[in-house]
Amino acid sequence: MKKIGFLSFGHWMDEGSLVKTASDAYLQSIELAVEAEKIGIDGAWFRVHHFADQIGSPFPLMAAIGAKTSKIEVGTGLIDMRYENPYMMAENAGLTDIITQSRVQLGVGRGSPEQVLDGWKYFGYDYSEEEIKEITRQRTLEFLKLLEGKPFAEPNPMPMFPQGPGKLRIEPYSDGLRERIWWGSGSTETAVWAAKQGMNLQFSTLVNFESKEPFHIQQAKQLRAFKEAWKEAGHDFEPRTLVTRSIQPITTDLDRQLFGELGDEAADQVGFLAYHRNPTIFGKTFAGEPDKIVKQLAEDEAIKEADTVLVTIPNTLGVEYNLHLLESIVKDVAPDLGWR
Repeated sequence: MKKIGFLSFGHWMDEGSLVKTASDAYLQSIELAVEAEKIGIDGAWFRVHHFADQIGSPFPLMAAIGAKTSKIEVGTGLIDMRYENPYMMAENAGLTDIITQSRVQLGVGRGSPEQVLDGWKYFGYDYSEEEIKEITRQRTLEFLKLLEGKPFAEPNPMPMFPQGPGKLRIEPYSDGLRERIWWGSGSTETAVWAAKQGMNLQFSTLVNFESKEPFHIQQAKQLRAFKEAWKEAGHDFEPRTLVTRSIQPITTDLDRQLFGELGDEAADQVGFLAYHRNPTIFGKTFAGEPDKIVKQLAEDEAIKEADTVLVTIPNTLGVEYNLHLLESIVKDVAPDLGWR
């Protein structure tokens, strides 16, 4: 059994898209999550990018989805900690988790190259690209500590509102949220680091090119390294792991028109991301008839290691098409793989 979720970037664009504005992107994200829950999808996850025509402020969106649903998890994949104030983020995360009734799955990390140079400087952080790498981890650890709910702040001797004795903590506090924080990893080193810190692990459709093996083999090795490091750390709860895949079953003429050529050219790709000195390997797209996709996915070693699979969706095609895509995966792909 595996949890199945969708991952949306929330793109909007004026031409060639059914999602033309920010209003369309956010409101359709809510609508898709509501409908996805009805067909058995387990999670609605959103990528966060700043200075871009796509999802950039996840907490109001997650809270709105939580208020209109009852079961589906709401997650991020991932929030870029280069831009975040851990204290404000702890408040937002705690409130969102309360509104969603403990369904937040919060993915955090360093993030990918953004649309502007040193974008975090506009958010009030004057650090270089090199400095921000360690600061990202420092902020994450500070955020995790705040989620433990331990009082730390000295009270005002003459407060505006009555309060009990002792130090204060960030409010609202949501019990259990600390165990639902995920680190977005792309290498063995970061996977092991996440395990030591007691965070769940999420992977995108790319990892550092650490060997000449196929993408899914490299990712599987990183997942196993995470699990081993978790055991050695001795945390008191079981971790979760997820991988992200581009999966496009072709069951209609429209599917074939839009994505029919992808399956013939599907292969891992090696390249470089901006500011990355080492090469990156990108996983292939699984596109084709459901029985063909089932055979390919059954050979994916990383999927075998993970308890959750996120499916990237072409959100610009609108709610109706993406619901069709997700329903096809639930009905035509997942059962034959033993995911359901």
